[in-house]
Amino acid sequence: MIGPQERWYRHMCRLAQRRHPAGRHNPAPTYRCLTCDDPWPCAPARLALLIGFRGNRVGLMMYLGAHLTRAMQAMPDTHPALIAGQILCWVPRRR
Repeated sequence: MIGPQERWYRHMCRLAQRRHPAGRHNPAPTYRCLTCDDPWPCAPARLALLIGFRGNRVGLMMYLGAHLTRAMQAMPDTHPALIAGQILCWVPRRR
């Protein structure tokens, strides 16, 4: 029997495969996904980050913090709260 967290990961994998094209979902200089043109991190990128940093929330937040700095430099006309919401606020909280 699998736990709720593993079930969630599997469900997200299936959703990402159905809704988004295959390929690498990396950020463009404007912080939109190169593959699906959604704001980065898009759903497949979020899933890949969660799987890649599985169990290391601090490492994930540090990685996204570095992207936050780059995004603020790349998009100086966008309000910083909107950029932070796009890049950081999707990360699940600890229980």
